[in-house]
Amino acid sequence: MSYKNSIKILLTGGGTGGSVMPLLVIVEEIGNLEFLWLGTKKGPERQMVEKEGIKFKAIANGKLRRYFSLRNFIDPVFIFFGFVQAFFIILKWKPSLVISAGSFVGVPVVWSAWLLRVPILIHQQDARPGLANKLMAPFARVITVTFEKSLADYGKKAVWTGNPIRYNLKIKNKKQNIKNYYNIKTDLPVVLVIGGGTGALAINQLVEQSLGELIKICQIIHITGKNKNRSNLVSSKETKLLRFYHTFEFLNAEEMANAYAIADMVVSRAGMGVLTELSYLAKPAILIPIPDSHQEDNVKIFKGQNAAIVLDQKQLTAEKLVDKIRKLINNKELQKELSKNIRQVIKRGANEEIVKIIVNILSKE
Repeated sequence: MSYKNSIKILLTGGGTGGSVMPLLVIVEEIGNLEFLWLGTKKGPERQMVEKEGIKFKAIANGKLRRYFSLRNFIDPVFIFFGFVQAFFIILKWKPSLVISAGSFVGVPVVWSAWLLRVPILIHQQDARPGLANKLMAPFARVITVTFEKSLADYGKKAVWTGNPIRYNLKIKNKKQNIKNYYNIKTDLPVVLVIGGGTGALAINQLVEQSLGELIKICQIIHITGKNKNRSNLVSSKETKLLRFYHTFEFLNAEEMANAYAIADMVVSRAGMGVLTELSYLAKPAILIPIPDSHQEDNVKIFKGQNAAIVLDQKQLTAEKLVDKIRKLINNKELQKELSKNIRQVIKRGANEEIVKIIVNILSKE
């Protein structure tokens, strides 16, 4: 897809990678346009977007919390500064469209865009509408949503599209070649453990405590998260473990696709990025959502459709995790059922549908 060079799209989001990935997918889908990203100073988004060749500018940001915190008295000042910065950036850069997928850094950007009469598109990934998106929604032209239930949260502006996904998850290599790459040489099933973009300390610790039992029934590819010390999990003396346990702080897109390809099942957090990938790839999964977070709302939908095994971290022990993994490994029928059901949870074709909406908005300007 291509447009005349005069069309510019301003993207905003950050603080975590969750609000970044769906927009990067859309950028890739749209093609050769001029993009600018407004994000936080310390979040992971700068590295993520600049890697894709997108210009990045950091603005001041704050957060409004739904609970008492002294930061609630300070952060509005930062939100105001962010609003002023965004206003003058938009005034000067003159974007044709502003797109956000959540996060508080996007709130002053969207408010500024509305004042300057720039059309706005919001994407709601999670089942639970976040406060940032609630604050931005009244000013949006269209709000795309991952789940059908979210249509009721946003009214006539909402369009059910599903969640954008990287199509490069399809592998180019033979599975045996991938197994050789990961030094997987036995017939034991492969369990992929994903703790989220920054790694989940609780999951890492559960895996560490379970290793002695897990390596009896499976091989593990464990993504521990950036800056999570591998030596905390496996001592260099435990050479037996190293034959069955393979840790990585981070995997790039191709490496992640390969890991998914040889995984018989996945143990994961429940961010929408990984849930969308699991649905697209139809992978049997054990989900451990972050306690008391939006991830618990996400997994309710999966659990309600018998599309994944959901575990409560607060009640979870190493023994229980091993037991759940063992039972899933031994139950081929359950694996098939979960694989079939998880494929149906998230609507497909979000990439193309959202691009159509963008084209429609731009054509009216």
